[in-house]
Formats: sequence, structure tokens, C-alpha cells
Amino acid sequence: MTATRGNPMSETVSVPHGLPMERDAGPFDPPREITRLREARPVSPMVFPDGHEGWLVTGYDAARQLLADTRFSSRQDLGILHMPYETPNMPTPTEPSPQVPGMFIAMDPPDHTRLRRMLTGAFTVKRMKMLEERIIEITERQLDELARLAPPVDLVREFALPVPSLVICELLGVPYADRETFQVNSAKFLVKDASLDEKMAAYNALNTYLTELVTDKRAAPGDDILSDLARQDELTTEELTGIAFLLLLAGHETTANMLALGAFALLEHPEQLAELRANPDLMPGAVEELMRYLSIADIFFRYAAEDIELGGETIPEGSTVIVSLLAANRDPKRFDNPDDLDIHRKARGHLSFGHGVHQCLGQQLARIEMRAGFTGLLRRFPTLELAIPASEVRLRTDMNIYGVHELPVTWTDTAR
Repeated sequence: MTATRGNPMSETVSVPHGLPMERDAGPFDPPREITRLREARPVSPMVFPDGHEGWLVTGYDAARQLLADTRFSSRQDLGILHMPYETPNMPTPTEPSPQVPGMFIAMDPPDHTRLRRMLTGAFTVKRMKMLEERIIEITERQLDELARLAPPVDLVREFALPVPSLVICELLGVPYADRETFQVNSAKFLVKDASLDEKMAAYNALNTYLTELVTDKRAAPGDDILSDLARQDELTTEELTGIAFLLLLAGHETTANMLALGAFALLEHPEQLAELRANPDLMPGAVEELMRYLSIADIFFRYAAEDIELGGETIPEGSTVIVSLLAANRDPKRFDNPDDLDIHRKARGHLSFGHGVHQCLGQQLARIEMRAGFTGLLRRFPTLELAIPASEVRLRTDMNIYGVHELPVTWTDTAR
């Protein structure tokens, strides 16, 4: 099948059947077919595995425009959500998914606006800056724990996952002692080809846990974000539970994968790692560049609520549209030499936190955690290196948030 609409090059561009997923260009780069599509037709038709004729957006300008246009709906209850990759154990949906109370990332204004407004005060730049010393303290304490271990160790289990989990638990008022409950079930929920029963079991376990937690906070609120929300009578318990689910999941999974995959990327770019270790003032810019370069939340879903023009194409009403943030962040029309990791690059403007009304609420928190995490790790472990060949690192190509499953590392000494 070849494309025949819109772009004058379309006669020679094959329409992909399903989203190319294999990381055949390397662990940090988009699949080669995604790159080819962006170069040929940045807004491209795509046949989904269930036969739906939807669209794939890979160009930076088109992706930014789409994310800012609320006619591209985030609601999953408007139309059938078509998955862009094979999900062998998942039945093909025949009707829209019900809207989950409190799950504001799957809402449009005004519902999205009402819930998000309640949270913006908790995640302001000013409030996050006030928390920075505490985040550094949590990070350094975890680095102390890491330094006590005999290498080789798994950097994911011993550092990248604990740090954001500790931080988000403290912010939300979730007991860190319960981390096995939410870490294990969060991971199960994010497996791409898990069966519906497995996904629902993980979701229900998390939901039951969080319902009990927010009910307790309504009865006896403390000094944390969920308690602040629990004091708001206009929020139902179901909405509060949905918000808690979203904040807890996003608050530890995304940053954990950025810390692990970012450490992997730096270890594979030793000259830039050495420069960053020698000059920590470069870290804020390096964090932005790592966000752009790695784009761990690599695909977003949208639903065309009406016929919409985008990038010279007409997206018909009812189409499922997949946005590849990884491809957009590697667009040479926006970033020079985009496939190079360059810690001196002015990478602000990347789309890794999204764009528009759904831009990541916790982005300032994530930036502080990454600056503290990478700065501390490079300072404390000056001889840090992979303990296995890079080709043997297990990639999270099976997960909805990209990263590595484990990152075995070793070192010969530590520093204070």
C-alpha cells in the first residue's frame, strides 16, 4: 500500500502497518523506519494492527501544533482507542473506553482544567525550588547506600528507582514502606503485551490501595499533596483516587527511567561525561539535552474530534493519531545534528514534557531530581562504568515508558 494524499512525495512513501518498534538504530535512537517516515512525510497515514486507518506524526512542527490543538482530543471515551502495535493477549476494543474519574490526562477542557487547576499550586517552580534541598538530601542518602554495596550492582534497583520513589512518596504522603505494592503493580500495568486480565489485576490492586489511602487522608489529613486535595469537598473519592494513581505512576516511573537511561547514555559518551563531571554547572543544560535525546515517553495518543488540517494533510474525524515525541525531538529541521548527544546544546523547546494544556505537571520536580541524581552520581562515583557490554543491557522495548530493565555497573573507588 502506498500513500496517495497530501504530500507531493506521497506516491513513493509506503504506508506503515503498525508503529515500527524495534530499536534497530541503537538503544538511544528512533527505529530507522520512524526516521525514514519523518524525512519523507512527517504526518503520515498508518494502518493499525486492527485495520484502523489512522495517522502517525513524526515531525517537530506538526507534533507541537497537534499537542497545542484541543480538537485533537485526549479523551478515550469519544472513540475506540486503536493500539499502534500488536498486543497479542489484548482483545480488540469494539467501543470507547469509559472515562476514569480523576484521570485528567485522558480529559479535555473544561473537565481537565477543573482538576489540573487544583494541582498547579502544588507543583509551581517556587514550591519545587523550596523542595530542592530535601531532594538533594534524599539523593545523597541513596548514594550513601549505593556506596556501601560491593559492585557490580544494578543501578536501576539501587539508585534510579528508589530516588524518585522516595521523593514522590514524601510529596504525596504515600508510605515508602508500601513501595512493593505500587512499584510492582505500576510495572505490570505498563507492559505493552500484558493480557487484559493482567493489566486489570495490576490496576485494581493499585486502585484498591490508593482508595484506602485517600479515604484515610480524608479522615486524618497530614502535610502532603494528597491531604491537601482530600480537604477539597468538590473532589469525589473516586476522582482523588484517580489523581493519586496518575501522580504516583508518573512521579516515579518516568524519572526512574530517565536516571537509568541517562546514566547509560552518559557512560556511552565518556568525553561528555568527563566534561560534565568536571563542570557541574553544565548540568541544567545537560538534563534538557538528555530529555530531548532519550524521550522516554516516546508516544502520545490523540483522537481527531473533527476533520483537521495538519502538516498539509487532512486528518479525518474519528482518526486515532499517534505522536512520536522521540522522532519529533530528533527532527533536523528543529535541532542541528539531532542524533548527537551534545550537553552544550540549547535543547529547551524539546517536547519530552509534552506541550499545550497537557504539558507535564511535574516537569520542574523531574528536572530537580535529574540534576541532583546525575550530579551526585558523577561526583561520588568517579570511576563508574558498565559491568556488562552495552549490547547486553536489557532495553524496555516491551514497556510503555522506555528505559532499561537493569543497568549493571561497577567502580573501583568512591568520593565524597
